[in-house]
Amino acid sequence: MALIECKEVCKNFGEKVALDKVSLEMKEGTIFGLLGPNGAGKTTLIRIINRITIPNSGEIIFNGHPMSQSDVEKIGYMPEERGLYRKMEVGEQAMYLAQLKGMSSRDAQAELKKWFVRFGIQGWWKKKVEELSKGMAQKVQFITTVVHRPSLLILDEPFSGFDPVNADIIRKEILRLKDEGATIILSTHNMESVEELCDEIALINKAKLVVTGGVSDIRRQYGNNSVELTYSDADGRHTEILSKDGESAPNDVLKSFIDRGATINSYRELMPRMNDIFIKLVKGNE
Repeated sequence: MALIECKEVCKNFGEKVALDKVSLEMKEGTIFGLLGPNGAGKTTLIRIINRITIPNSGEIIFNGHPMSQSDVEKIGYMPEERGLYRKMEVGEQAMYLAQLKGMSSRDAQAELKKWFVRFGIQGWWKKKVEELSKGMAQKVQFITTVVHRPSLLILDEPFSGFDPVNADIIRKEILRLKDEGATIILSTHNMESVEELCDEIALINKAKLVVTGGVSDIRRQYGNNSVELTYSDADGRHTEILSKDGESAPNDVLKSFIDRGATINSYRELMPRMNDIFIKLVKGNE
């Protein structure tokens, strides 16, 4: 079932077209990658889903009904431009943001304490935000985004500012939240994260939807039908890149080598990386 449906969404800012009839679905309990170059329209779509901006035409369906302002409490949104108040204490700020999402003071404090322990930042409660590094502030921002247990998480470049160790912590938390039933929209330029985390993606360029679908399906769609075969024979170990006939089963390819006396070590389909597909589609769209 789709948690979010975007139906023919259009948005103009004066004469500039930000979104042009964008339609897509984000399934419940999945991680959906929202991709595109800078200025493509991704942030505009995110703001429309958050009801920060209203579309000129089209509709957002949330959990089967037209989205309303009351649905916003079920969303956790971490924008790329971080929004913490630098002069406030970390704990005070986290409490304030949790209560804005409808949590009671008691529940907010209990949940925040759990998250601070999980991230090993118990000693930050009385620190001022301005005392934190970018990565430290990012951890606090992530906690305030997820603390009210939203059914929809929208994370815009969530790994920005993190070293590899802390980026891995956030990746694991994203996967854990998905396992607990959250639907996650991940907007990022990091294609490795897309391949690792996302179930489906949509690529937007110049206000239009270019492609959408499962990550593995899209990688296969834009592949060149090649396979890598590693085998051993009397002359040693070899690796060959073969063009796979669409009519031939893998067993037929392998049998031809085995009949020649070769031992098959590995056989795998070669699929392009999402980074290469991204570049190809964006350049082709231009």
